Formats: sequence, structure tokens, C-alpha cells
Amino acid sequence: MSSSLPLPAVPSRTSLLEHLVHTRIAGHVATPRENNLSHYRELANGNRHYWLGLELGDRWSDEQDVLAVMAERVGVSDDPDHRHGQDTIDPELTVGALDRAAAELRKAAEDRKRVLFATGHPGGLLDVHGTVARALRSAGCDIARVPLGLYADEGVVVQFAGVAVHERGASLWHTHSPEPMRQILDAYERAGHGMPDLVFADHGWAGCAAQRGLDTVGFADCNDPALFLGEAEDTLSVAVPLDDHVADPRFYEPMIAYLLDAAGLTDV
Repeated sequence: MSSSLPLPAVPSRTSLLEHLVHTRIAGHVATPRENNLSHYRELANGNRHYWLGLELGDRWSDEQDVLAVMAERVGVSDDPDHRHGQDTIDPELTVGALDRAAAELRKAAEDRKRVLFATGHPGGLLDVHGTVARALRSAGCDIARVPLGLYADEGVVVQFAGVAVHERGASLWHTHSPEPMRQILDAYERAGHGMPDLVFADHGWAGCAAQRGLDTVGFADCNDPALFLGEAEDTLSVAVPLDDHVADPRFYEPMIAYLLDAAGLTDV
């Protein structure tokens, strides 16, 4: 989606629900059941790669407890005997989370807060974050700048259209690592800058920020349970369930239009 093009007309809730299912952002998503369960098991077994920067301790060591939260907050099947094949994201839960995210954005705009944007899924969500960043900047918010010269995971932390991303070898990388966000927040502390009032992110970028005590809105797929566990524990403000890399990033445009309208940011 080009930044020079307007967003599509704001869909009704019913139209957005239909769109999410049609484009497989929600509904019958592409992530298979066996992949979901594998990730839930890895998280429960203490594999920190799947904790996305959160400190979960031994509170989620039972895979069935993880599954129960994912069924409640994402809409995957709650049947433990369903081991293979299709799994789902409930579009009603997606839109409900978008409404909660919109409330956070509205507060940020009203108070002209400092907001940090970051994505570990630049191939799918970069423009989602960038469009929201532009809207908040127009509303008078301070979009946090990423300090120069930050390195993490054999790459560099850079910023495009106000959104922090991880670059390696002149390419933007898909990463679940919390380390890039850790480098940003540590740099703010070293420089004596105030921390962002709100973080709008995904993957380990969101988990790390939430673990540091920052108000955080995070997007997550049905095979990334950590952010939903963080939301269940009130560490993360909002976790939005969706397929985070559908066939064409433009499929997210109606979702962005709905989110900004619900936040009161369409006329800024």
C-alpha cells in the first residue's frame, strides 16, 4: 500500500468480519493445526524463542493451559484431540481486539503521547504500523525515533516511515527476537530519554516492551501464543489475533481503516 494512496472506505463491522474471513486474515487461516500445537508445546517446555521477550517462568508449563488461552482469546479449536489439519482464528475476537487497540490509540492521540512502532514481520505488517504512525503523528503524537547505530542479532535496527525494523544484508528480516527492542529501550535509558508512553508492535518487539512495563499493543498469529498469555496476565495491554502474513499486504487495508476510524483518527 503506497503512502500516497488513501485508505479504502471504512467498512462496517459486518463487512470487516466478512473481509477477514475472505482474505484468511481470520477464519480458516493458513497456519496448520500441527504447527500451532508444536509452538504451544515448545513454549510450555520453556523454549525462550517462543516466549517473545516475555518472562513466563513455569506458569505455562502445561500445554493444555496454553491451548485453553488460545481457544479463548484467538479462537483456535479447544479440542486437544484435534492434532492435524485446519485451525481457525475467530474474526469476532480479531475485531474485538481491534476495538480495544483503537481505545489505546484514541487515548494516545488525546494526550499527544510518545509512541514507538516496530515490526518483526515487515513483509506483512510494515504498512499497518506505518499507516497508524502517520495518523498519530497528524494527531499531534510524538513518534519515537530509533537511535542510530543499534545492532542486534547480526544486523542493525533501522526505521522506515516511523517503524523500527531489523535489517541484515540490505534486507528487512522477519524476526521473533526481542533483542532489537531491547537495544532500543536500553539506548533510551543510556541517553536519559523518557520511555515511550505506548508501543505498537508485534512478535518479540511487543513482548520485550511489555515485559519492560510499557503499555503495549501487539499483533500475533495463532502459532505465537506468548503475547496472548501476556495479555491474560495483564502484562500486555492488547493482543490482536490475525494471520500476520497473508497473500497480499493490501488485504489489511480495510482492517487499518476500521481501526483508525474506531480510534477517531480518520479526520486528522
